[in-house]
Amino acid sequence: MSAYIYDAVRTPFGKFGGALADTRPDDLASTVIAAIAERNDSLDPAAIGEIVWGCANQAGEDNRNVGRMGALLAGLPTSVPATTVNRLCGSSLDALMMGSRIVETGDADIVLVGGVESMSRAPWVLPKPSRAYPAGDVTAVSTTLGWRLVNKAMPKEWTASLGECNEQLQERFEISRERQDTFAARSHTLAAQAWENGFYDDLVVPVGEFAKDEGIRPGTTVEKLANLRTVFRPEGTITAGNASPLSDGASALLIGSKAAGEKIGKAPIARIAGRGTHALDPQDFGYAPTEAANKALAAAGITWDDVAAVEVNEAFAVQTLACADAWGIDHEIVNTRGGAIALGHPLGASGGRILGTLAKRLREDNQRWGVAAICIGVGQALAVVLENAAFENEEAN
Repeated sequence: MSAYIYDAVRTPFGKFGGALADTRPDDLASTVIAAIAERNDSLDPAAIGEIVWGCANQAGEDNRNVGRMGALLAGLPTSVPATTVNRLCGSSLDALMMGSRIVETGDADIVLVGGVESMSRAPWVLPKPSRAYPAGDVTAVSTTLGWRLVNKAMPKEWTASLGECNEQLQERFEISRERQDTFAARSHTLAAQAWENGFYDDLVVPVGEFAKDEGIRPGTTVEKLANLRTVFRPEGTITAGNASPLSDGASALLIGSKAAGEKIGKAPIARIAGRGTHALDPQDFGYAPTEAANKALAAAGITWDDVAAVEVNEAFAVQTLACADAWGIDHEIVNTRGGAIALGHPLGASGGRILGTLAKRLREDNQRWGVAAICIGVGQALAVVLENAAFENEEAN
């Protein structure tokens, strides 16, 4: 039995401290869960057999199983169960992979998956003392991004900042600052064009009056990006302009078996054809999607020659370019409606975003096979192969 995507939605992605900074993550989650229910009004919400939700933080308002909280706030029946998973940046893609297995095994016919992140509202935390009333000062630690409360037994090279890890990747593959800036400018240009062309109109549901991704800068050029200072090394290559920003947002997908279409009231848009996971040294996390995607392709029984559309989460321009180079693909098929550098990267929601975008790209461009891949801090990556449901019964090339 195969699992299929029937619908995909997301909120617009807000900048750190921006339009969504006053919106709780459980409310962001409820927004997209409610939207799925409203958009699929032939579906009895009680028929949803499971919710699998992703979130990378879970240290503040997103604690206590934010997937369940979002479902309750969205008004779903209390009989619909939910769980929340954490694979950092890959959390919502992991949720989709888990949900698809639930469908494939027959444990549930319809599953709602997705994820949420409010990096603006990520709290500061204090380590709990082993004894009461310590005499010394205690430092509050931000949970917004990266390592915190690090175990001293961890090798230092593993706990380097995400940016430093990608500067190392740049050195390894000699990917120039100019290439990175060119790719970043392309991301903004394509994202702006996609919005102008109406591509995101049925993928994005507003949060109040906020209706469009906040980080897109249509006038971005390589020349403007070249003037930005590097962040992680004085003589480095990575800047705020060629890396994804801190962001807030949520995404959701409705998946089910082929037979579930009768309950949902529509035909599926894409088949989940292959899944891949990969892990390597923590500092090399940006390169991990290369093998994750290769594993997903092998599971789907196709090769890169069959792939017409690729969505890679642009955590950093350098790692996206390194992966595309390794796959040997035409870079013009990568992120043709913009990527995370322009759209934003709310950690727990990004996997759902790239999947929804990929499914619509395949449908809109009449293409059969696509790959979605995402790198994950601490040396991991996930990838999924989608097949346009309109092509399902044709022989693979």
